[in-house]
Amino acid sequence: MLKRQTVAALFIGAALAGPAAAQGAGDAEAGKAVFKKCQACHAVGPGAANKIGPELNGIFGEAVASVEGYAFSPGLVEYAKAHPAWDEPTLTAWLTNPKAEVPKTKMAFPGLKKPEDIANVIAYLKTFGETGDPAQ
Repeated sequence: MLKRQTVAALFIGAALAGPAAAQGAGDAEAGKAVFKKCQACHAVGPGAANKIGPELNGIFGEAVASVEGYAFSPGLVEYAKAHPAWDEPTLTAWLTNPKAEVPKTKMAFPGLKKPEDIANVIAYLKTFGETGDPAQ
């Protein structure tokens, strides 16, 4: 009986760890292709500037709603109080469904539906430092 419980616990643990383990396993090159869906509103790389949405250089680990020169929605400014930095869980929730995460966001994009697309975009964004040069 104990053996069955141990095996069951291992399977449950693996199932629960699956999404978290996959979260950090993105492919930056694949993320570059997915990011094309974002380019109408956002820019990355050297010389990136705010567009309809803020530029995203150095976003990973950056304070939420903090890009200089961009007028963030009051909803996102409020969200930043509970979510001080863009980390993997925060970016994952945001990229999955921005309007569910911040109901009064200005972001019109409905979100990415595939977990691998989200992980890949995050991996791609991590490649950019604050100035748009490769992150260290």
